[in-house]
Amino acid sequence: MKVAVAQFGPTGTVSENQTVISRMTAAAAGAGADLIVFPEEAMLSADDSETPLPEAAATAWPGFVRHLSAAAREHGIAVIAGGYEADGTTPDLPYNSLVAVDTDGTVLATYRKMHLYDAFAYQESRRVLRGEAGPCVVRIGEFNVGLVNCYDIRFPEFTRTLVEMGADLLSVSAAWVRGPLKEDHWATLLRSRAIENTCWVVASSLVSEDCIGMSMTVDPLGVVRGALGEESEGLLLVDIDKERLDEARTRLPVLRNRRIFIQGR
Repeated sequence: MKVAVAQFGPTGTVSENQTVISRMTAAAAGAGADLIVFPEEAMLSADDSETPLPEAAATAWPGFVRHLSAAAREHGIAVIAGGYEADGTTPDLPYNSLVAVDTDGTVLATYRKMHLYDAFAYQESRRVLRGEAGPCVVRIGEFNVGLVNCYDIRFPEFTRTLVEMGADLLSVSAAWVRGPLKEDHWATLLRSRAIENTCWVVASSLVSEDCIGMSMTVDPLGVVRGALGEESEGLLLVDIDKERLDEARTRLPVLRNRRIFIQGR
């Protein structure tokens, strides 16, 4: 399966971001990709929105999902992207959500971010609601894809749970904030999650004045197969295959060699 990782800098205008998403989706499909992964906030940069975030989420989320579905259906490519989803019961705060759409435009799942970025002097929980529905795995082509939203990647039990649910590919959408050691943390965490779970990792991070870009793909033995820098718009293509996955899990059978398992699963 060929996967495209899309890196760009979302603005505060949903229609502008949807135009970029359409263009990059068409380019990825034209290059033979079966799946394209967009970053967190692909729908809307919360910091740049002229409309209060809860209002923007209530207005834009349904149309954003319809736009992704139409783009996927038109180009015959699966799409994963992040945005802000209104919550009908708590109108003051939305969810930070990822939506996965199949090649025929069918919405496979919506994952609401569980681990909010209340770290490094930032309080995401003041802006969005914490998702409670649990980890999410969808089937795209021949792969089981685990959905990971930015700060989730710092929690090894979260990605291990995805793997226990059958994931052999982790799709990471992020807005990875700059800062001392942050770039190193990003690359190290992505490789660590790939190595410890012997799975593929494809990671899209938006690029902006505050966020690093550095989207990348990592194979099940931790080899970086491709990476971007701070390109304002870039498309990273990688062929992922089950042979590499099987090879890694045969040579390094950590999943079979475990003695401690996650409770409750």
